[in-house]
Amino acid sequence: MDALLSVENWFTLAMLVLLQAVLGFDNLLYISIESKRVPPERQAFVRRIGIALAIILRIILLFVLVQAIQYFQDPFFKIDWPGWIKIDANVHSFIVLFGGAFIIYTAVKEIFHMLAADDLEADGTASRTVGSAIFWIVAMNLIFSFDSILSAMALTEVFWVMATAIIISGVMMIWLSDHVAEFLDRNRMYEVLGLFILFIVGILLVSEGGHLAHLSLFGHPIEPMAKSTFYFVIFVLVVVDLVQGRYQRKLTQRKMRREQRQAQ
Repeated sequence: MDALLSVENWFTLAMLVLLQAVLGFDNLLYISIESKRVPPERQAFVRRIGIALAIILRIILLFVLVQAIQYFQDPFFKIDWPGWIKIDANVHSFIVLFGGAFIIYTAVKEIFHMLAADDLEADGTASRTVGSAIFWIVAMNLIFSFDSILSAMALTEVFWVMATAIIISGVMMIWLSDHVAEFLDRNRMYEVLGLFILFIVGILLVSEGGHLAHLSLFGHPIEPMAKSTFYFVIFVLVVVDLVQGRYQRKLTQRKMRREQRQAQ
């Protein structure tokens, strides 16, 4: 009981909740985009059930990692073609690589879909069944959570602290997911920004997974993207989008005033 109520455990819990919240932003973007592929009346249901199932599986994943962390770090796939490709992958690196590649694919596909659609309002978004959308939300949630769970294990060995942080962050995600989805729905122009942020997240994960797998292509090792570089790129994307939006509004107002003068 003393260990349960110790200040250190509660401080660590607060740190982990904050960590989960920061690392969960890109996850929320993916959930919002994925849920738009089902009929509008089912989107909130898909987000909540998907995140709730992901919370349960995160706790199971946490328990498995605590018990068998070494098995996730042991290599299981190896290729060595001198001058072409070299890889020595473990389960962790394979999951991160696959997750990053899938996120890049999703972002690129949605960007092309957005450009190809003649009428964004009339274009149907219900391209997935409810079950399929929930599956992908849960699967990608687990991929996003892998590194956050490993980071939590580096901060503490107390299982209840890590599990409680997962539950609290999951409840926060359920609440925030509706707000993020509603914001993107009201401000459709920010969908492009969200998709490009998701694309950069995919590159981050691929570079990190490639580094963990000791991947080399044509004699050049894959280096992980630094977190500082990642956040700087996101910052630049957001600033450029805000400046572009404000400048576009000025141009639109100028055009409207010119048309009014010509009409008079």
